[in-house]
Amino acid sequence: MNKKLRATITIIIILFLAGIILYPKFKPFLVAKFGPKNLQTPMLRQGQQKLSATGYLIKPVNMSERINPSGTLLPAEEVDLSFETSGKIVGINFTEGTRVKKGDLLAKINDQPLVAQLQKLKASLKLSEGIEFRQRSLLGKDAISQESYDQIVTDVEKVKADINLVRAQIAMTELRAPFDGIIGLRYISEGSYTNPSTKIAKLIKISPLKIEFSIPEKYAQEISIGYPITFTIDGSTIVYNASVYAIDPKIDIVTRVIVIRALYPNKNEELKSGRYANISLELSKIENTIAIPTEALIPEMEGEKVYVYRNGKAEAAKVTTGLRTEAEIQIVDGLKFGDTLLTTGILQLRQNLPIALDSVIVIH
Repeated sequence: MNKKLRATITIIIILFLAGIILYPKFKPFLVAKFGPKNLQTPMLRQGQQKLSATGYLIKPVNMSERINPSGTLLPAEEVDLSFETSGKIVGINFTEGTRVKKGDLLAKINDQPLVAQLQKLKASLKLSEGIEFRQRSLLGKDAISQESYDQIVTDVEKVKADINLVRAQIAMTELRAPFDGIIGLRYISEGSYTNPSTKIAKLIKISPLKIEFSIPEKYAQEISIGYPITFTIDGSTIVYNASVYAIDPKIDIVTRVIVIRALYPNKNEELKSGRYANISLELSKIENTIAIPTEALIPEMEGEKVYVYRNGKAEAAKVTTGLRTEAEIQIVDGLKFGDTLLTTGILQLRQNLPIALDSVIVIH
């Protein structure tokens, strides 16, 4: 350090010390010249000011946790229609997109060979029954043995069984609706050859509708059969009500969620299956508790605290939290009913800071 710089620093130090020593002697002159308010330190001025804030009077409230999983609308019943046997389609008796009733004949396969076989068996049955009638009369006169008569009875039963088998084969050539519903687009035409793997059309029942969704495993014990839910669909503000009817007994080990299905009547069939649903479930209902706005909570290393208005000043209160929602936090310990919570000017609040309440809002 050169001599010039050292001399400069020495002069500054001397002037600073002289100012401290001479200030009491010149203070009356300065007060007369500039006034006492302008000589107050910033800390003193700040301490005398009151911070404007809004208070919330804490009252007992009912609080609940709400989750909003996404779901899908599913039909109550859905099946790909196909024949149980192979053959040439000789008739299609439905119109795409129309309603059908359970048991309606939808399509038909050529059954002429089976019908002819059935007629042949009916003729054989008539003959066998005639023989059995005559043999029964002879058996009563001991003209034939019991063994001979039993053989004739067995022949009659065999023909009846063959008739039932052919009738079942004829029924397999008929495609009938397994339940009431709306039939979709068909994928085959009359005259085409079909087999059991050929898809004819799709039959859907959308009254009622199923709503399938998943929730985290931690909520699994809170949902039971009959639990009410609400949901909306994209493009509509209507809120629909449904109830849980089935809960998967197994939690997915990868996603850690459990699948739930609810039922919506859909009596007017205004909703279609396959649509996306926004589900809303209300969980963990708590009555007569303390709930505060989330912005009033101040996190610290030692825990969490809030500021309350007491005797005209801000007073810090350490709190224990419970249930949390998007807008509110339950306070388990640290506050009581009747306290006035401060929620504005959070960053400026400190212990014993004078407060001027702009307004007091009642939480209810």
